[in-house]
Amino acid sequence: MSSDVKAATAHEVIAAIEALYAQAKKSVLARVVVKGEKGDKIDAALLDRHQLSTHALAYVATELEASKQVLAWAERVGGDYERSIALAYVGELARTLRASVELGACESIAVDELGVDARETVGSPAVVAFSEAHASGDAYLAIAKVARHRAVDARGGASGLDETLAQIQTEFRKFVVSEVEPIAQDVHKKDVLIPIALMKHMADLGVFGLTIPEEYGGLGLSKVAMCVVTEELSRGYIGVGSLGTRAEIAAELIHGGGTKEQKEKWLPKLASGEIMPTAVFTEPNNGSDLARIQTRAERCADGSWKLSGQKTWITHATRANLMTVLARSNPSDPGYGGCSMFLVEKTSAPDDAVGDAMFPDAHLTGTEIRVLGYRGMKEFELSFDGYAAPAEALLGGSEGKGFKQLMATFESARIQTAARGVGVAQSAIDLAYRYAEERVQFGKPIAEFPRVARKLARMVVRAQAARQLTHFAAREKDEGKRCDLEAGMAKLLATKAAWEAADAGLQIHGGNGYAEEYVISRVLVDARVLSIFEGANEIQAQVVARRLLEI
Repeated sequence: MSSDVKAATAHEVIAAIEALYAQAKKSVLARVVVKGEKGDKIDAALLDRHQLSTHALAYVATELEASKQVLAWAERVGGDYERSIALAYVGELARTLRASVELGACESIAVDELGVDARETVGSPAVVAFSEAHASGDAYLAIAKVARHRAVDARGGASGLDETLAQIQTEFRKFVVSEVEPIAQDVHKKDVLIPIALMKHMADLGVFGLTIPEEYGGLGLSKVAMCVVTEELSRGYIGVGSLGTRAEIAAELIHGGGTKEQKEKWLPKLASGEIMPTAVFTEPNNGSDLARIQTRAERCADGSWKLSGQKTWITHATRANLMTVLARSNPSDPGYGGCSMFLVEKTSAPDDAVGDAMFPDAHLTGTEIRVLGYRGMKEFELSFDGYAAPAEALLGGSEGKGFKQLMATFESARIQTAARGVGVAQSAIDLAYRYAEERVQFGKPIAEFPRVARKLARMVVRAQAARQLTHFAAREKDEGKRCDLEAGMAKLLATKAAWEAADAGLQIHGGNGYAEEYVISRVLVDARVLSIFEGANEIQAQVVARRLLEI
C-alpha cells in the first residue's frame, strides 16, 4: 500500500463493512425468497439449501455490531489503549472480510460466494490502509506490550461501568479470588459437586435473585448487572458462573408466564436460594428441535398430571428440588401448540447418594452422563414413568403455551451464556499472560516472542469486543426492547471468543498446558461446551439469519 494513501477513519471502515453486509444481504435474499400471490416470503427449504451463505451473513452482522459496540466503548472511556483495542478489532474484521467469513473450526466461506465484490467496500485503498495501521502484527505487539505492564484487571482496558456496577464487579472479584478459584480445580479433577457452603454464600450475595423483582425477594438489578456478576463468577469457574443460569431461566419462566400464586410461591424461594431449579427440556432425539418433544403429560380425572418420557442433559438434577419440565399435553398436536410447561417438585438427594438414592422419588430415575468439562453440577438423563404433578403445576394454568413461554426466556438465557463465555475467555487471558511472563526460554520470557505476544493481544481484543456486544444486548433487554437478535449475536461471538482464548492460552503453555495440574487444561474443556448449549452455534446462526432476513 502506498504511503500517500490516507487511511479511513474507524467510522468510515465500519460504514464500508455495513455496505458489504448490505450487498451480501441483498444477494442472500435473492436466493431464499420466493414470490407468491400474497407477497414475497422466505422459503424454508431454500434457507436450508443456502445455509452456508445465510450463516455467513449472520456472522458478518454479528461482528459488524461488535465493531460498533467496541468502538463506542473506546470512545466512551477515552483512553489511548482502549482505542487501540477497538481499532484493532475493526481493522482485522475489515481485512478478514476481503477474503472470507470464518464460521468456526474447519468452516469458512469465501466472500465472493456471498455475491459481493469486497474491492468496492472493505477492499478500498483507504480501508486497507486503516487495517495496515491498526491491525498489523506491529499494532498487536504494541497492544501486548501495554497489556503486559497493566494490572490484571486492567489488561482489557477500562470497564466503562457506572459506579454501582463497578462496585458489584469489585465485590464479586474478591469473592471469586478468595472462595471460587481455590476450589475450582479440585472440583473439576475429582468430578464432584460444587460445595454447598459456597452455594449458600452465593445465595447470601444475591446471585440467585439478581434480576428477580424486589417485591418477590430479589435484588431487582439489571441484566447488565447479571452479565457483570456472571462474567466474574465464570472467570473463576464456569460451573459456579452457571449456577445462576438455572435460577435465571426458572425465574424468567415463572415471572413471565406464571399465575399470581405461582409467582408468590416460587420466586421468593428462587431468589433466596431456598430451592434449586433445573431445566428439563432436551430429549435424546430432539436436541434443538424442542417443538417436537415426545415426553407426555397426561391429565388425570382429579386435574393432576402424570409425566412420562425421557429427558437428557439435565444439569444439577440430583440437588434440584424444582424441575421446569416441557412436556406434550396434547398428543393430537405434534408441534409447539401441543406443549405445556410444568413446575414440578422433586426431592433433593444428599451429595453422597449413589444409584437409586440419587433420585428417591417414585417414577423418576436418572443416569449420570460423564463429561469432559463443565463439571461441578453433573449432567443426567432422566426417565419419567407416570411421575405425579399437581394441577397447579401447569405454568400459567393454561395448556399449549409451554413452547412460547420457553422461547420468551431465551433472550436472557443467551445473554447470560454470552457473559459466561466472556468470563471463560478472561480466565484464559489471565492464565496465559501470567504463564508467558513466568516461562523463560532462550534467556527471556516467552511473552516477548512475537507469535506469543500477538496471541495474547488478540485474545484481549476479541474478549473485549464480545464483552461490549454482550452488554449491548443486556441494555436492549433492560430497555424492554426485543433483543433475540442481539442476544443471539452475543452468544455467537462470546462463545467463539472463549474457545479461541482457551485454545491459544493452552498453546502458550505448551506441553504444560496439556497437564491436568495446570488450570488452562480445565479452562479449555470448559470453554468447549459453550458453543453447544443454550442453542448450538449452528442453530444460533440460523436464528440470527432468519431475523436478519425478515421481510
